[in-house]
Amino acid sequence: MEQGMTVVLGIGPLAVDDVVAVARRGAEVEISTDACAAMEASRKRVDELAGSGRAVYGVSTGFGALATSFVDPAKRRSLQRSLIRSHSAGSGEPVEREVVRSLMLLRLATLCGGHSGVRVETAETYAALLNASITPVVPEFGSLGCSGDLAPLAHCALVAMGEGEVLDDRGCRVPAAGALAAAGIEPIDLVEKEGLALVNGTDGMLGMLCLAIADLRELARIADISAAMSLEALLGTDRVLEADLQALRPHPGQAASARNMMRLLADSGIIASHRSQDPRVQDAYSVRCAPQVAGALRDTLAHAEVVAERELDACVDNPVVLDDGSVQSNGNFHGAPLAYVLDFLAIVGADLASMSERRTDRMLDPARSGGLPPFLAADPGVDSGLMIAQYTQAATVSEMKRLASPASVDSIPSSAMQEDHVSMGWHGGRKLRRAIDGLTRVLAIEIMTAARALDLREPLASGAGTDAVRNLVREHVPGMGPDRYLAPEVESVRELVASGAVVRTAETAVGELE
Repeated sequence: MEQGMTVVLGIGPLAVDDVVAVARRGAEVEISTDACAAMEASRKRVDELAGSGRAVYGVSTGFGALATSFVDPAKRRSLQRSLIRSHSAGSGEPVEREVVRSLMLLRLATLCGGHSGVRVETAETYAALLNASITPVVPEFGSLGCSGDLAPLAHCALVAMGEGEVLDDRGCRVPAAGALAAAGIEPIDLVEKEGLALVNGTDGMLGMLCLAIADLRELARIADISAAMSLEALLGTDRVLEADLQALRPHPGQAASARNMMRLLADSGIIASHRSQDPRVQDAYSVRCAPQVAGALRDTLAHAEVVAERELDACVDNPVVLDDGSVQSNGNFHGAPLAYVLDFLAIVGADLASMSERRTDRMLDPARSGGLPPFLAADPGVDSGLMIAQYTQAATVSEMKRLASPASVDSIPSSAMQEDHVSMGWHGGRKLRRAIDGLTRVLAIEIMTAARALDLREPLASGAGTDAVRNLVREHVPGMGPDRYLAPEVESVRELVASGAVVRTAETAVGELE
């Protein structure tokens, strides 16, 4: 757990970084007094409607296609329990702990907004589960990304009722009832509207988007580092990175990427060595256009952040209790806004990986590498060098291209055609997570390859930033030599990328990257 970090849930929005802190780093949550007051006011209104004899969706009726069925007051608590049990119908392997924690946090944040009509004690149970590091087991398949992430959220609500399975604070899969008892958490007995309020949200999609934003912020900097190392290793020119050329096409992400690369390459003896006598008129696209592609990822990410911020400020529930006391049905649970950007990020990630792989292949090809040995092998022919590392990179890129096929263009009707158009945003989030893992691996292999290529350019000196990263790699992976077991070295560099060590090392040398 992140020591000393507490995220306070009020009636205002969370930030992306708040979600990441709770989901990934174990920060605690606390419900504010204004959130408690807002929940009490909306609950009072739901109680009034429950006793009025009127048909109100989610309070005194069935759900989905059964919304026209009036439910006797004596059966309404059973209705809420039945909703959670029947909707806990997921299948497949459990999703990652950080995804479950994010969707629980985001559902709790919506409850705290005061428009869902739940009791304060119901919200407090979710907070207690998060703070006790009790994580519901949520199967991967079950959400269509409309009417919210129904099955995943239902599996979480089931645990709050003391049923189902959880991962405890040691990561062991155990029955929920025992884990709650051990933590001193009393299971909730749902009342009118509460079951529906716990499942009707886009929280899984939004949680995966917030985590992806955090990952891609880091990978955008990694892409600039790997491109700078490759540009240098391939005897490219840094002239294309200069501000006067970038200003001719004023995309902010492109300019930021170019500035990063210029800082990383500052005072490079390798680039200076051929600045006035290189017979090439211009570098290949994968080198020359690196800021344009990495910059486009940045700009796409900026758009995704706007969508995430809006959703973090939203109350996604149906029906909702409005400020005038009325309870109204709506369509705010539809996942389209999130589904689109989840797909968009997978597309730009695949393209960035594709460009990275092309630079790696160029460094391994003696016809295009500017004098480097074939496959950067110590004894070409006897040794294969990094030949198959590039195969691994290429296979990963091809998988990422398949993952870039958008989920949001698909729809399949459900609930007897009441829910006849769905977003598939949950699956957009699932494939984006796999795409981010792939991009991490592809960039790591480029960095590993470029580090070996820069070794071969000695005694010419690298730029301050690129040299610092090369030295970091050398602390974990040996340099040139006879062929050896390569998979552990690939994994070591991947870990350096994923842990943030590569960015931290570069920034220690050249200052904070954009």
